[in-house]
Amino acid sequence: MSPAELTAPTAPQRRVLWTLGILRSELVTVLRRGRTLALLGVLAAVPVLIGIAVRVETGDGSPAGPGGGGGPAFLTQVTHNGLFLVFAALSATLPVLLPMAAGVVAGDSVAGEASAGTLRYLLVAPAGRSRLLLAKYTSVLVFCLVATLVVAVSALVVGSLLFPVGEVTTISGTRISFGQGLVRAGLIAVTVAVSLAGLAALGLFVSTLTDSGIAAMAATVGVLITAQILDTMPQLEAIGPYLFPHYWLSFTDLLREPVYWDEMVRNLGLQALYTAVFGSAAWARFTTKDITA
Repeated sequence: MSPAELTAPTAPQRRVLWTLGILRSELVTVLRRGRTLALLGVLAAVPVLIGIAVRVETGDGSPAGPGGGGGPAFLTQVTHNGLFLVFAALSATLPVLLPMAAGVVAGDSVAGEASAGTLRYLLVAPAGRSRLLLAKYTSVLVFCLVATLVVAVSALVVGSLLFPVGEVTTISGTRISFGQGLVRAGLIAVTVAVSLAGLAALGLFVSTLTDSGIAAMAATVGVLITAQILDTMPQLEAIGPYLFPHYWLSFTDLLREPVYWDEMVRNLGLQALYTAVFGSAAWARFTTKDITA
């Protein structure tokens, strides 16, 4: 056997290399797309607007928020510690802006390729449909993490520039160091990103049902809005715990001392369930779908 044959990758290794190549290509495509950059720009601007608004409103020493307590959670604490702008910004963007951005990217993941006529060319690669679908879902999850970090980093920078920073007073009334507060902020950002996993899987499934990227994005955002409305209706409180947005704001329990894990565990379990159900549905649909575009 020649040295070239000894060093040549085996068939499983070639499939792995193809999968990694497709994943890298998907990540570059998603993160460099003009629409994605626009979404990230809007998300980065939200903490800036909140920080400036709070700074202007409290310039005369009055408390933040209407009547001293309105607005997103943690808003009243921002003037005392700029780190709380991270928590306030995530609380403000999680109900609508962050999941809407994730829904747009997820809905366009497969349908956008079909409408552009590039999907069948992607399937020429030996990685196969299953690995392509996995790469697309992974790229959506990476976008969710990047989007969340953009909000958190923007809020941290603005909060540090406009307000004092220091020890953090938790919801329980105890105080932790600024370093521990930064760690909690990082954990909260990751938790928020993971909270979007169920919506990402749902959007991926919707994206396999149509060849229109716009239709898939609209349908995913429509499901998001519908779930949010249903979750706020007292008459439907029995189904609330089964809706994917129900436990999204449970990340606030990371600011307790000790940390309350119950609702966060329920949130992660619910996202895992949605990911399993709609991820499987997306796989079943995509692997049997006739690709004509």
